[in-house]
Amino acid sequence: MDDLKPIRVFLEVAALSSFSKAARSLRMTPASVTRIIARLEEDLGQQLLVRTTRKVSLTTAGTAVATRYTPLLAAFDQATEELARANRPDHGRLRINAPLSMGVRLMPQLIESFRLAYPLVSVEVMLTDAFVDIIKEDCDLAIRISGPPADRSTIWRKICEVPRHAFAAPMLFERIPRPTRPEEIDPAHTLSYSSSGAAETWEFSKGTARRLVRAGSAVVSNNGDFLAEHARSGGGICVLPDFIVSRAVSEGALEPILTDWALPTLWLTLFYPPYEQLPPLVETFTDFFEAYIRDLDGLAFDTHGGGAARPR
Repeated sequence: MDDLKPIRVFLEVAALSSFSKAARSLRMTPASVTRIIARLEEDLGQQLLVRTTRKVSLTTAGTAVATRYTPLLAAFDQATEELARANRPDHGRLRINAPLSMGVRLMPQLIESFRLAYPLVSVEVMLTDAFVDIIKEDCDLAIRISGPPADRSTIWRKICEVPRHAFAAPMLFERIPRPTRPEEIDPAHTLSYSSSGAAETWEFSKGTARRLVRAGSAVVSNNGDFLAEHARSGGGICVLPDFIVSRAVSEGALEPILTDWALPTLWLTLFYPPYEQLPPLVETFTDFFEAYIRDLDGLAFDTHGGGAARPR
């Protein structure tokens, strides 16, 4: 901005201790630099620089001005650059939060494909199973696998539904009876997914029939991979999204049980800060992410269940 030009010129002279060097650095004439500094000193009512035949030094007032304006100008330039990048659909930096299990399985390949398509975009991916405050954490968007958003005022986009089932290792049923109905599940042989440490409640349905099963609290974790591995070793029955256990099931290490009973699906959803309108770069990633999930082959996502509630 033109209003900041005198400050930029002054700081360059102060940094180089020379009018001529500052003029070359700024691609200006020495006379222009001298005139701008003189006008700045007149406007401020202070002498900022002491000129000698050998060097240029800061006065006390000049030192104070330089000390105050240097970090302010740096912050201004950074903010201006970030705003400029955010308004470009194919250039800039994205800060993304994603669940740990999905992040490890899916995000490396997705991000590689995204950056091949958009090489001028840099990406920071934070993995956590906790629901972070995306505003406080300064995220551009968050990927979440959870139930439908409870807060209808939240800006979000439903990408698809994520099926889940009850799973257990075949070896488990060598020592306990295989349940044929939800009410036959023994809580002592179950594993709970929870971020609060409380036991999980599973809601099974078949037609109009509904059964609630209170899982045990002997083993509770907020990470699906841990529960899948523990179940794989015969630790108990768990309820998890299909994509987490797909490999273990294909290997025969885990198997679905009570397959004639359904469990509520989860949603794969993108959450955003309260934008009035999605920034172009965020819009670009959103469209790419949705297309990538839709084109996946072999991962357990129901891409027919998409929908949106997003800024226009």
